[in-house]
Amino acid sequence: MAVTLHDVARLAGVSIKTVSNVINDYPHIRPVTREKVEAAIAELGYTPNLTARNLRSGRTGVIALALPDLSLAYFAELAAQVIREAEAAGLVVVVEQTGADRDRELELLRSPRLKLTDGLIFSPLGVGPEDVAALDVPYPMVLLGERIFDGPADHVTMRNVEAARAATEHLIARGRRRIAVIGAHDGESMGSATLRMRGYRQALEAAGIPYDDDIIGRTTLWHRANGADSMREILARGAEVDAVFGLNDTLALGAMRALRQADLRVPEDVAVIGFDDLDEAQFSFPTLTTVDPGREWIARTAVATLLERIAGKTDAAPRTLLADFRIRERESAV
Repeated sequence: MAVTLHDVARLAGVSIKTVSNVINDYPHIRPVTREKVEAAIAELGYTPNLTARNLRSGRTGVIALALPDLSLAYFAELAAQVIREAEAAGLVVVVEQTGADRDRELELLRSPRLKLTDGLIFSPLGVGPEDVAALDVPYPMVLLGERIFDGPADHVTMRNVEAARAATEHLIARGRRRIAVIGAHDGESMGSATLRMRGYRQALEAAGIPYDDDIIGRTTLWHRANGADSMREILARGAEVDAVFGLNDTLALGAMRALRQADLRVPEDVAVIGFDDLDEAQFSFPTLTTVDPGREWIARTAVATLLERIAGKTDAAPRTLLADFRIRERESAV
């Protein structure tokens, strides 16, 4: 027999109304009560039917989007775009923030909350290649980002190496030879920083410019303060710099602040380029030249790909889908 709300309520020791409130994500529910209901739903395998359409289709009309940190502008803008694309397809999006914590990301993949959704768009920062088996989940999933490649799920991502090389070549073509980097990560085996550094070094090598570790700024986080601090550290070494490549726009904006504080003009003394094409880049002073990595395409393709899997329209092996990129030329690197 089909599992009912009565069954869930009985197992969780709560009222049917409380179960309904949890399913509909009513905000004023004690965490311990929510956990009991979600555990009962998972144990019984209950799937809520939110509308008559969903009753016929066996789907909820809800998808989950898991991102590391919504305080980072890139992820906030990506979330907004995914929500727009999902709404256009008649879907509701539940957003999960993982804090880029490996344990939280792995816990999310096993969470009973996902039984209340039709699928997951997952952008991890904590898990790595050693966790690839955890991505073999019993529900449709699309993977974003650069932490795991060749996994058991469709992967929608950007051309980090090629785009970073193009950004560096943009600076070289304007006569810049001492190109600092802000945002390198020590000890990272795979991720955005590693791939973008690879593109940077390829561009230097092709132009016959020697790599100089003294002008590489290392950070853990990619916030404005980290960009400014890394730029100050490079300048404090007395290193000669005539350009800066921020591995994301936020770092580049922080670096521009530090350059201005050091009485260095952008772009006359030091050209600056970023990566991500945030909305903010159009309104900085000077406006920020940056890489547009195809964020809108990534959001649109992630939603469309997930919908294909949910509808069972394809049984193809997991695919890697790569966005095109372009350089957005503005005032900071002319």
